Amino acid sequence: MSHLDTYETELSFQADRRKAAVAFIKIASDLWYDKSIELVLFRNQLIDRNVSEILDLHEYAGAFVEKPISIFDSVEIAEAIKTLELPPAKLDIGKLTYEYHLEEDHISATSFVAKKLKPAKTSNNITPKDVVLYGFGRIGRLLARELMTRTGKGAQMRLRAIVTRGKIDATVLEKRASLLKSDSVHGDFAGTIAVDIDKKALIINGTTVHIISANAPEDIDYTTYGINDALVIDNTGAFRDHEALSRHLAGKGVAKVLLTAPGKGVPNIVHGVNHLEHNPDETSIFSAASCTTNAITPVLKAMDDSFGVKYGHLETIHAYTNDQNLVDNMHSKYRRGRAAALNMVITETGAGKAVSKALPTFEGKLTSNAIRVPVPNGSLAILNLELDKETSIEDLNTTLRKYALEGDLVEQIKYSIDNELVSSDIVGSSAPSIYDSNATIVREGGKNVILYVWYDNEYGYSHQVIRLAKYISKVRRFTYY
Repeated sequence: MSHLDTYETELSFQADRRKAAVAFIKIASDLWYDKSIELVLFRNQLIDRNVSEILDLHEYAGAFVEKPISIFDSVEIAEAIKTLELPPAKLDIGKLTYEYHLEEDHISATSFVAKKLKPAKTSNNITPKDVVLYGFGRIGRLLARELMTRTGKGAQMRLRAIVTRGKIDATVLEKRASLLKSDSVHGDFAGTIAVDIDKKALIINGTTVHIISANAPEDIDYTTYGINDALVIDNTGAFRDHEALSRHLAGKGVAKVLLTAPGKGVPNIVHGVNHLEHNPDETSIFSAASCTTNAITPVLKAMDDSFGVKYGHLETIHAYTNDQNLVDNMHSKYRRGRAAALNMVITETGAGKAVSKALPTFEGKLTSNAIRVPVPNGSLAILNLELDKETSIEDLNTTLRKYALEGDLVEQIKYSIDNELVSSDIVGSSAPSIYDSNATIVREGGKNVILYVWYDNEYGYSHQVIRLAKYISKVRRFTYY
């Protein structure tokens, strides 16, 4: 075959792949908007992805499982899913395709999918939950974006209101809308946002979200807005203990409270690790802990369960935050007063101690410190651990790859095989822990290891908050991971 013939063949195959990706996007959209069935590819979101992004994700998926995962296979499996009568669900089409290739019996894709998803038939019905965002800062706006993007038919959580302080007029609403629409780190919101001055509301993707001004949580009557038994997600940082957070429950129309920061006197939850230890029927106030705690705890659990951890040290290389100064000025904490975008700043982190709230076996085992660095988002946790059992780089990586592929932590741990990975690459990752397999160090003797865990301290953490919110609200769909 001549070079020209080879090139023409490549062009033809590429066109077929892209057409298949278009077909796949159509099926995935139909499943989501018609049946509230969300497809993901090894936990990577597929809604609102373009053709090139879909094909890139398939390349990653194939490298991850070390077997080809083609777009043509995904279309076949997706079409099979579409033929079934299923309840609202979240299905990993990458895992289904991978398992279909391993199937020894030569059965049709439809029969295979029907067999694998049979347990979905017994899943419980879901009652949608009203959600109120109390505060509208970095995390609050990302939560609003995700809640509205994933609303679908409204079968799970419905963002109904956002509470802020101060007056609400046309200028304020326009500014709130602008901050939600455009983000210097995460880009533009993939939806529509309009202002309704008469309603004092934002119209997000055609849906009314009320903007409520309040100085005290107990003063708000949400029922006047048609909001009942709501989950309030407090992202202000102003209320941190049980007594203060209980003020939300004194307001009318509130059933549950979730704090997006470490809390005192309330369960601190890292979803995937210890959420099942607290029954939402018996507990009204929860904390989603911190972004760093959510990043390191899943990996630490995997390491402790597999090798045993004697003790260790955590060093966090953390993006600067709004708590720091833009230029040198007074600050209540040492060093944080220096210009955030010009300095590396050593500061404390409570993440080492906070791990024990989710994993009591780590009580007293970890020391920790943090270095704030001049990037606006994207952080790195370095774990220096002394293990009970000897291991090697190969065995350690195989173990964590398995945790990322199957089990209770597949939403939490993403396994990176990228030799060129840098902090900007992990911005936008929905996993709170991105394990850098190529950076791992195992010292001679096999009991001292150094692990590098990246995390999007805004976006990845926001997804952990949403996962926990779904658990608290009892709107978790059937999942197949």
